[in-house]
Amino acid sequence: MAETVSNEAAEAGAVAVYKRIFKEVLDSRPSGMRLRLANAIGKNRSFVSQISNPAYPVPIPVQHLNTIFEVCHFPPQAKTAFLRAYARAHPRRVGRLTDGPHDRALTLHLPDLGSAKKNAQLDTLLQEFARRLTAIMRGEK
Repeated sequence: MAETVSNEAAEAGAVAVYKRIFKEVLDSRPSGMRLRLANAIGKNRSFVSQISNPAYPVPIPVQHLNTIFEVCHFPPQAKTAFLRAYARAHPRRVGRLTDGPHDRALTLHLPDLGSAKKNAQLDTLLQEFARRLTAIMRGEK
């Protein structure tokens, strides 16, 4: 029992290390980056806040790392330090960074519909369309 608690504490500490690096990069970016990142990974802004907060032991899912690096424009040194810390925290997951398909970002220029609610609905619709179309093209459901 004590060993399990000790392992969990060690993992939480290791997670906090890479999350601090992520938070530093995120905080150095212009306002709106959390929302832009949330849109790119298909999650809510609160999810980005949670995965970038070192106080929360929730790990960053490996499938989002390449998108995070691209959207947040990680400096090379920060990316290296982040990956080193991520590998210490999750030695079995880091190998999956090179496995399978990678996401890429595409910027679309859309008209402002004059309403934050309408703009958000259009953004969500286009993101969902892209996810579904990609799944169809990959032969997934």
